[in-house]
Amino acid sequence: MISLKNQIILITGASSGIGTACARIFAHEGAKLILAARRLERLQQLADTLAKEFNIEIHSLQLDVRDRIAVESAISTLPAAWSNIDILINNAGLSRGLDKLHEGDFQNWEEMIDTNIKGLLYLTRYVVPGMVSRGGGHVVNIGSIAGHQTYPGGNVYCGTKAAVKAISEGLKQDLLGTPVRVTSVDPGMVETEFSDVRFHGDTERANKVYQGVTPLTADDVADVIFFCVTRSPHVNINEVILMPVDQASATLVNRRT
Repeated sequence: MISLKNQIILITGASSGIGTACARIFAHEGAKLILAARRLERLQQLADTLAKEFNIEIHSLQLDVRDRIAVESAISTLPAAWSNIDILINNAGLSRGLDKLHEGDFQNWEEMIDTNIKGLLYLTRYVVPGMVSRGGGHVVNIGSIAGHQTYPGGNVYCGTKAAVKAISEGLKQDLLGTPVRVTSVDPGMVETEFSDVRFHGDTERANKVYQGVTPLTADDVADVIFFCVTRSPHVNINEVILMPVDQASATLVNRRT
């Protein structure tokens, strides 16, 4: 098992959900964390809490991954002590709405495509060359069951996660011959802010998504990511699909009412 002590780990979307859970599990192992998110206040609170609890070094980045120039600037201006990123967790992502495609909201489409696909591409493009030149590294992309199975109203979101699946596979092929590893972790139902964001803050509607079901937690997903990044250097976990026991497919869910 690889030790994460003093490894530099960049996590996007770190201010909530799976990103925060990853930050905590890696902090426990003594990693050096670069935490990136749009919400600086929440990010700083998390950084202060983890630094105090685990006595680790943390570098915070207020960053919107949709902004390519901002991503380029953030990576190129990292202090020397933080520039050699060992692990990149492309976690920033979101879903907006459940409209039929022919009734879809253009702004929702743009936000999902720009965050889930282009943001992931920008980080990968600016971070991976350093991994290749240093002869080591690991990229973990957070996909979804939605990238494997489309569901009604999921059209564009499912399309973005199918893109993450294809990009992960393509990146692994492009890195053949280097020691850099690529993993896609694709969860089913996870109770985070995901549904709240999808329904634009309609908490009542969001809560119904998980009604009668025991969903995955952010910690469950972070635990799987931790497993993937700590395998022996010659082992690459290409893809992991994980779902709660109450879920058998993107649409088949057992609800106890």
